[in-house]
Amino acid sequence: MNSPIALFDLDHTLIPFDSGNAFARFLIERGVHNEAFEQRYLTYCREYAAGTLDMTAMHRFTVGSLAAHSRETIAGWLAAFESSMAASVPQASIALVAQHRQAGHRCALVTATTRFIAEPFGRLLGLPVVLATEPALGDDGHYTGETVGPPCFRADKLVHVNAWLAGEGATLAQAQRSWFYSDSINDLALLEAVTDPVAVRPDAALAAHALRRGWPVLVDGPTTAHGTIAHA
Repeated sequence: MNSPIALFDLDHTLIPFDSGNAFARFLIERGVHNEAFEQRYLTYCREYAAGTLDMTAMHRFTVGSLAAHSRETIAGWLAAFESSMAASVPQASIALVAQHRQAGHRCALVTATTRFIAEPFGRLLGLPVVLATEPALGDDGHYTGETVGPPCFRADKLVHVNAWLAGEGATLAQAQRSWFYSDSINDLALLEAVTDPVAVRPDAALAAHALRRGWPVLVDGPTTAHGTIAHA
């Protein structure tokens, strides 16, 4: 059970945009949200970049805004959203994931994005295992905006990864080799926990850290040519 592990962040890593904002735009175009919703969302994104984001507050705002809608209605929107996003997922990202999977690596998407937005991208990228922020349900079966457990964010990404691997009888430390691809200094705890951290389109803080540590930096996005991917 010590086969290699490949972990992938989503926003600005495997995709060159923010998945939550893409879904917000999708809902704005259908009259579900208004333009003010996107502006507030972008304020949260700026706080994320600055390292000051309260992820619980952001989740309460974004997912809580859908509390009036049934899960069936939201599922219909998400199916259409997934179809609309297919052409926006870079083929290089799909190829990178495929290379790891074909090498026999245990792979997972690891993202702070709420699960119901992350899973469509997991399917488009060929990543059936999605570790994401888990949205809570109220007594009426609707999303409340609260989370089940901690958001999959900052150091808690490592908590989510460890819990997933424990369920498979494995640990990150036991892996022959492990990768994590990310764009953000917010992911430093998980990047430091793997044998092969890779900075993809890194923010300034991560770019500086990667340079100091001698980590690979993919300034133009994912590629299958950055280094050797060993077979399990």
